[in-house]
Amino acid sequence: MSDSKSPKPVSVLFVCLGNICRSTMAEGVFQSLTTNPPHPLISTIDSCGTGAYHLGSSPDSRTMATLRKNGITSYRHSARKFSPRSDLEKFDYILAMDDENLADLEALRQRELKKADVDEESLGRVMLFGEFGGKMRKGRRGEKGEEIDDPYYGGDDGFRIAYEQCVKFSKEFLERLERGELS
Repeated sequence: MSDSKSPKPVSVLFVCLGNICRSTMAEGVFQSLTTNPPHPLISTIDSCGTGAYHLGSSPDSRTMATLRKNGITSYRHSARKFSPRSDLEKFDYILAMDDENLADLEALRQRELKKADVDEESLGRVMLFGEFGGKMRKGRRGEKGEEIDDPYYGGDDGFRIAYEQCVKFSKEFLERLERGELS
């Protein structure tokens, strides 16, 4: 039996520091889970970085190799920097890869809220992507979530772990969205 008040599709933005490893991994995984067939509750998917270190660059070759190894072969992206006003207005969910990204995004969101022409409902929700991981957070009583460590300076194992986290968190995000728990 279908509900006459179906939820509207949402837009999702994944954010890390440089937009070539973790956020692109998350975007690629999420696209693979929601585009073929198209997921009725997802309208737009993108990724970006809080820093402008790699503007216009393709994802890290190790990110792309990890995605390919797991059957994700059509993903393409050019790195871009988070744009506070437009990204906060365009995306319903802005998912940070770690606590530092989260703090930066929350500060940018608060700055936008202080502007006279912006209200709370017009800006997307900023959350830790790892909140959908189920583990309790280190050093934060009663909060769920885990960070996706930046694999940039490490070996292939870091990219494998990031991939596994992205799959797990993406599936939980979608399940919670489908159950109407994210409204």
